[in-house]
Amino acid sequence: MRVLIVALIFVVGVIIAYFLTRPGEKPLKIYNPVDVESEMVDKDLVRKGFGHRIQEFSFTDQSGKSYGSKDLEDKIYVAEYFFTTCGTICPVMNAEMQRVQAAFKGNNQFKILSFTVDPETDSVAQMKNYADAHGADPTQWHFLTGDKKDLYKLARRSFFVLKPAEAQNQGDVGSDFIHTNYFVLVDTQKRIRGYYDGTNPKEVDTLIKDIQKLLEEDK
Repeated sequence: MRVLIVALIFVVGVIIAYFLTRPGEKPLKIYNPVDVESEMVDKDLVRKGFGHRIQEFSFTDQSGKSYGSKDLEDKIYVAEYFFTTCGTICPVMNAEMQRVQAAFKGNNQFKILSFTVDPETDSVAQMKNYADAHGADPTQWHFLTGDKKDLYKLARRSFFVLKPAEAQNQGDVGSDFIHTNYFVLVDTQKRIRGYYDGTNPKEVDTLIKDIQKLLEEDK
């Protein structure tokens, strides 16, 4: 009997040890200015090692309505920068973004933001035509236009997808001056949790899995 009890204790101990030591999924990284290439960050932010948050913003979406930070409270979202007349990587990126939208169709806790880098061309009407052509659900996927300086400031100081030199010399859209291919994942606390190549299906697959992780964390 004593042997049986000892054996039982041993088995229970092994089971407990397994669950305590088994490798779990690591939480997603939280990105701060020190975690991205220094050339993507303004000098006054380069040494900031923690506490970065996406700044407050408000632009106009394809429905002609104001949309921004206040609408994203407690939401997880993916952001990208593009322009509607782009004929190179943008069509590829937004075909991949359609997959992201489909993966979370009807989930009100997740949103997609597509910021234009060419607001002079990308009017509300132009953005609506583009959104409709890509099957965008206007309650989930928002195509945002507005003041160029504000759009660029957000790209440079919040999402870190625009080199400061490019922001100062905004150049011309035909030269792909802000032609980033990154999708940026942001959590409910306005923290950056990942960068993904929007032209790479495998990285977009990873993005979809990471979005799901964040949604499960917030349950």
